[in-house]
Amino acid sequence: EVHLVESGGGLVQAGGSLRLSCGASGDTFEDYVVGWFRQAPGKEREGVSSVSSDGSSNYADSVKGRFTISRDNAKNTVYLQINSLKPEDRAVYSCAATFSTYVPVELREHEFDYWGQGTQVTVSS
Repeated sequence: EVHLVESGGGLVQAGGSLRLSCGASGDTFEDYVVGWFRQAPGKEREGVSSVSSDGSSNYADSVKGRFTISRDNAKNTVYLQINSLKPEDRAVYSCAATFSTYVPVELREHEFDYWGQGTQVTVSS
């Protein structure tokens, strides 16, 4: 079992950047794939990206080219760099973990077992 805590959200102007962090504690961090999801007001939660222990990653088509996921196993932390923020990126961003070696083919909620509380990202136009 892992416990996840997100940080780094905030209010940013459109075109700006943010780096979100997901800190983990508990079980062996390297045994888990970690993903980022987001939920905008009035919308369903959507998968954004995930990363395995060896750095393999995947992205939703909607964020490719602007979002970069990375992880530092020594710090038990996964990062999500968000560039060129758009108003439609406004959402609660949550990280999640699953005991796995490989990133899932599709970023679906049910693939992940442990969740953080989320961090709010707001983009002003």
